[in-house]
Amino acid sequence: MPKMKSHTGMGKRVRVTGKGKIVKQQAGLRHNLEKKPSTRTRRLTGLVEVAKPDVKRIKKLLGR
Repeated sequence: MPKMKSHTGMGKRVRVTGKGKIVKQQAGLRHNLEKKPSTRTRRLTGLVEVAKPDVKRIKKLLGR
């Protein structure tokens, strides 16, 4: 049986940490930043952990 291929698009959107957590970049920082308050743009920077209900499906897509 051939090897499972990981989902390329999901691999570009998320990262698995050393402890196995899945982290992603928050949405809302690509465009229209002039109208958003700086407090909001600051809050949206950095990585956040993926919501619990989505973890199982994402791990399956990544082949883990």
